[in-house]
Parts: sequence; structure tokens; C-alpha cells
Amino acid sequence: MEQLSLFDDREKTVPLASRLRPERLEDFVGQEHLLGPGKMLRRLIEEDQISSMIFWGPPGVGKTTLAGIIAARTRADFINFSAVTSGIKEIKDVMNRAEDSRRMGIRTVLFVDEIHRFNKAQQDAFLPFVEKGSIVLIGATTENPSFEVNAALLSRCRVFVLKALAEQDLVKLLKNALTSPAGFLNSHVNMTERQLQAVAAFANGDARTALNTLEMAVLNGEISAEGITVTDAGLEQCISRKSLLYDKDGEEHYNLISALHKSMRNSDPDAAIYWMCRMLEGGENPLYIARRLIRFASEDVGMADSGALSVAVAAYQACHFLGMPECDVHLTHAVTYLAMAPKSNALYQACEECKRDCREKRAEPVPLWLRNAPTGLMKDLHYGDGYRYAHDTEEKLTDMQCMPDSLADRTYYRPTVQGQEARVKERLEEIKEWKRAQRSGRVGEAN
Repeated sequence: MEQLSLFDDREKTVPLASRLRPERLEDFVGQEHLLGPGKMLRRLIEEDQISSMIFWGPPGVGKTTLAGIIAARTRADFINFSAVTSGIKEIKDVMNRAEDSRRMGIRTVLFVDEIHRFNKAQQDAFLPFVEKGSIVLIGATTENPSFEVNAALLSRCRVFVLKALAEQDLVKLLKNALTSPAGFLNSHVNMTERQLQAVAAFANGDARTALNTLEMAVLNGEISAEGITVTDAGLEQCISRKSLLYDKDGEEHYNLISALHKSMRNSDPDAAIYWMCRMLEGGENPLYIARRLIRFASEDVGMADSGALSVAVAAYQACHFLGMPECDVHLTHAVTYLAMAPKSNALYQACEECKRDCREKRAEPVPLWLRNAPTGLMKDLHYGDGYRYAHDTEEKLTDMQCMPDSLADRTYYRPTVQGQEARVKERLEEIKEWKRAQRSGRVGEAN
């Protein structure tokens, strides 16, 4: 007996991503910075006024789809060209055809997928025809065109940067796939919002990956009279990440980041690494975790080890440069460092207390001796009178009051004796004692 299938033989050979490839700008998802109402690329496409351009972006963000939309709208001849299968001979043949069309007043739009795969000689073959206007070149690349496209050719093209799709864009795309007749051929598919978000997180900005994963999950769903139900267990097999099913915008998201923060605060590196990995395996953006580490470095470590902030910022930069999965070890480095660092919340306490005073107390004017006097009027008003330059003294200190009178005795920063802050505490006490002695001496002289 032949096994029942959702699709007929023809449909089984066409991937979901291809069946759902949009043919109109109105159906295109994402890239609002280029294709939103009134944006430059949208206007060029709608008015059929495109010039030579390069689409640069990661896989699965719509570069080829945009070329297909242009092909459907343009009044020019459209030629789809692959850098993978074409050489100099094929390029020259196409260019000669385009030149013949130009003489007859017909434009030729040439789309070159993966243009970065062409070597310099192959790219040079396009140049004279782009300059003469025989072709309008549209190149697509996942690599930085500054390095992969000849400077002469690049200077004649406008570069449009396509961004990885946001998770909300991918969820919208997945919902469209579930309801579109071209998707699952009118089969009713049951998926929860949480499951759709898990697929979107797993896809990491790639629409093709998202649709391929969805197709696999549906094919492995449970079939009943009511339709097809995608189960958590089936979806886990498709995305190979059980914890991806946690809701990154809900309670579990905040529970995990709280557990990470408190484990580091309690100097428990094993627990901190565990909660961090749970978040990463759940599809959390590593930059979010890195931002929280930067905050922790000053809030919970502070002056006890000022190097903690440098480590946290370096981890953020590493996450930005590398992304997942490579940056996981850099986050582990930072999490372990912060967990093992001596702890002080003196900076956090100082900041919170000072903010409270700023909100609740009168906004005091800056004392005249702390003001600059760049104009004659300001000097006449005694701006800067009484200012003492610390570098002119042997101690590099003065007992000049820098607080407003109403806050003269206020203390915000109270250093602890943890780690390096112990030396800071000792230094601050010496400074304050020196200033008290100086002021007492002046009072004694006056009497």
C-alpha cells in the first residue's frame, strides 16, 4: 500500500521555501529600511528605474527573491546568471546578447547570484558593458563587497545592505506559510505561538532555514481528522534544542537571567555557566547576555576589580564580531571571571543614592569658583574666582569644596574592603583626612 502524503508527486519535489517565494513587493517580509513605504529601493523597483546595484546580506534574507520581484516588474530583458556555474565564455555570450538588445533599444537586467565567487578577470568582463549601459547589473553576495567585488565595478554599483530577519518577521512568515494555499495545500496545521517562536529563533534570521524547519516539523506532526498537530517532541527533533521552546519574552526569560545574575553574585561559576548555556541553547541573543554582564561588572564587582568591566566589554565585542556558536566560550570566560571576582556594590549604591537626591532635592547652582570664565562678562561676574588648580600643589590636592553648600557633607561613595577596593578605601580616607586637616588649620589661623 502506498503511504499517504500531504503532497502530490509534483509538490513533493518543490521545497516549501520555493513554493512560498513572494512575487510581489507587498508580500515581501522584512527589510523595511529598504522596502518600506517611500524608501529608496522600493521607489526604484516600483518606478522601474533600477540602476546597477549589489545586494549584500546573510543567507536567507531575500536577495534572490528581490531579484525575482524586479524580474516580474521590469520592462527590460531579465537574465538570471550564476557565479557558480558560469565562466568567461558564458559571460561574454550574455554580454554580446545584451549589447545587441541595447542597439534595439531594449534594456537588459543581469542578476548575478553569489557574485563574490567570480574572480577579478570574470568581474572585469562585466565592467565595459556596465559603463556603456548595455546591462544593469544586480549582484547578490553574502561577503563584504568592499573586499570581494572589484573597486572599479563596485564604484558603478549602489550597495544595499540586507539585514538578518527579525524574529517577529520570521514568525509572520511562518504564519503565512501555515495559511497560504501554496504552503501545506489547505491542510489544517496546529502550531502554538511558542513553537513558531522557537522555529524563528532557531533560524537565526534566515527565512529559508525557518521554512525548511517548519516543513520538517509539519511532516513529522501527528495526523488526525482535525488536521496536523506539531508536538513539542517532534519539533525538538527538528531543531535539536529542547530548551529553544522556552518563551524568550515571558517569565522563563527573566527567570534565567535572574538565575545567571544571582549565581555570579554568589561567586558560583558552575551555576553561572549553566544558566548562561541554558539561555544560549534557548536561542537567546548572546549580545543580550553580554549587555547584562557589562551591567553586572559595575553593579556587583565595581571598584573591587575594575578589570571586570574591561573583560565584560571585550566579551560583548567578541559576541558582536563572531556571533553564535563561536562566541559561547567568550561568554563563559566573562561569566567565570565575574563570578570569581571580589564583589562590591558600592558604585551601585552611590549611583542610586545620588539619583534620589537629584530627583528629590533642589537643583543647586554650580558654585562660582567651579565655573569657567571664557568671556569678559563672566569674569566681571566672578566666574572662576577662588578656583585652585590641584596640579599646582605638591600633593596634587586642595581642600576646595566641590559640592553645593546644601550637600557639602553628603557622602555617596562608601568603598568596601573587597579586592582592589580596599586600597581605594584607604586612599579615600587619606584624602579626606588631609582635607580636614587643611581646613582645620585655616580655621585655627583665622582665630
